[in-house]
Amino acid sequence: MTQKLALGKFPIFTTDIAKSDIKFQSTEEIINYFKTKIDANPMVAFISIFDHFNHTKKVGSVPPHIKNIQNIIFCFGPQVPDVDMVAVRPRSIGVTEFEDSFTINFSEAPGAMPNQAMLQWVAGLTQ
Repeated sequence: MTQKLALGKFPIFTTDIAKSDIKFQSTEEIINYFKTKIDANPMVAFISIFDHFNHTKKVGSVPPHIKNIQNIIFCFGPQVPDVDMVAVRPRSIGVTEFEDSFTINFSEAPGAMPNQAMLQWVAGLTQ
């Protein structure tokens, strides 16, 4: 995974994975994989799956080379040390599908434990 600033100011982790390098062949299969990881971790609460692709097509446009986009939304939440934490929760992992690859990305979390868990989940896609 690569760390970068999206739009020059939002810290994210991102990776591109060729479909030939992964056992999953659809956005839904990858989202379901992440759901199993979320459900297996007692520190994480599953919230929802957001169909980003169809929402955006309904209200705007999606480039034709993008085949699907979904986000799985969840929350790591062992504590709320101050009210600022509420602004950076919940978490989301995005899956964007292209003809022959996927881009997987998520915003950097303010704590090490959520980042490590999400990085491990993404690494597990190609293992």
